[in-house]
Amino acid sequence: MANKDLRDWISDLEANGQLQVVSGADREEEIGAIVDIYMRQMTNPAVMFDNIPGYPKDFRVLANILTSVPRINLALGEDINKSEVELVDYWRKYMKDQPTHAPVEVNGGPILDNVFEGADIDITKIPTPKWHEHDGGYFIGTACMVVMKDPDSGWINYGAYRVQSHGPNTASLMTSKGKHGDIIRDKYHAKGEPCPIAVVVGMHPALFMVAGLEMPYGKNEYDSAGGLLGEGVEIINMPKTGLPVPANAEIAFEGYIHPDDRIDEGPLGEWTGYYAGGATTQPAIRIETFMHRDDPILMGAIPAVPPNDDTFYRGTYRCGAVWNQLEAAGIPEVKGVWAHEAGGSRMWLTVSIKQMYGGHSKQAGLIASQCHAGAYANRWVIVVDDDIDPANLNDVIWSMCTRCDPQDGVEILNGCWSTHLDPMSYSHEDPRNSRVVVDACIPYRRKDTFPIVARNSKELDERIFKKFGDVLPK
Repeated sequence: MANKDLRDWISDLEANGQLQVVSGADREEEIGAIVDIYMRQMTNPAVMFDNIPGYPKDFRVLANILTSVPRINLALGEDINKSEVELVDYWRKYMKDQPTHAPVEVNGGPILDNVFEGADIDITKIPTPKWHEHDGGYFIGTACMVVMKDPDSGWINYGAYRVQSHGPNTASLMTSKGKHGDIIRDKYHAKGEPCPIAVVVGMHPALFMVAGLEMPYGKNEYDSAGGLLGEGVEIINMPKTGLPVPANAEIAFEGYIHPDDRIDEGPLGEWTGYYAGGATTQPAIRIETFMHRDDPILMGAIPAVPPNDDTFYRGTYRCGAVWNQLEAAGIPEVKGVWAHEAGGSRMWLTVSIKQMYGGHSKQAGLIASQCHAGAYANRWVIVVDDDIDPANLNDVIWSMCTRCDPQDGVEILNGCWSTHLDPMSYSHEDPRNSRVVVDACIPYRRKDTFPIVARNSKELDERIFKKFGDVLPK
């Protein structure tokens, strides 16, 4: 049987009441405005747009894809009712076990239903929305895979970067400094060569999730995606660049980024909730092949005021990654990690520990703020005791208010790794920031004398629920 694709996942959404269809919304402002409204709700479905004015009836747009734990569970083939904490545990185990399946090259697939070259190329036939009303254009690549090949090692990398449509045969690529796509492109240009690139903008969401995660340099994302899916990803090689794309993808194009070939790009409302990146010039993609399935579906993961798609799938993954990296650094008794929605999965991390020695909590916070999974664009790291649920913001703030003495419980770190999308980074040219590590644990020297918490014990809760559970809140 062929790999599961985006359409299989859409069928799962429909079967579980997780899809809303909206007909007749235009791409200029209505699709983006409707997505914005849905993303403000904590419980909401994915949204499929059809009958888009000016486009063929079955050229569709799918958005608000991963802004719920149930939809992420469905994408991973897990029980839809798996909780937030159970999903973090899933990612922890996935990263520790590192299941992989190598991609499988096949002779054809639905992506080859419609193939265009030369003067026939026209990516504007896809109804790409203006996602926010003040955006500087139409961003075809938000939930995308940007495929590149390292010129030295031959390593295939794919990541999720923003791609703007500029006309029939031109797009642009924006990558933050230090990202793998940025490094690979610069390697070609340092040799005076154009950088081959392929962009996929409609695929099974498990492949997209891998594109947006911090995989180690040199690790093949296709192998990791195969591990998530339980089988090798079926791929075809694009005709001009030879870069591999999923055979059952919805839309893909390939081309080259030439040295010093740049084009005006942006702005785009970003994952921090601001137009912090502004309008700049970015590398141009000169498209040489464009292909799509019959009745293609453009998939969007829209950066916006949190919560957004990044908040959920990246946040739960990042929690598991930070937890594993803390343990790998020798931090004992980590009991939980949570990336709060308001921080877009990056800017706020809460770490729960069972304190074992003086300085344990400070050590955990400093490492969480600088380990690979936690360092990029972080702003706040809060360390709490193991009686605090790190996903319960009220309890976390209560702990900060009652267990943190700012004179020795707060550390400010300067010159840290961030992005020009961070509205408080040093500058667009120097995208670093400062961050705060807050030790909100009971002072270790007072662990035996600190006041008792005025709350039911676990044992009392259990007795009460056993007797009165039928009338108590679940």
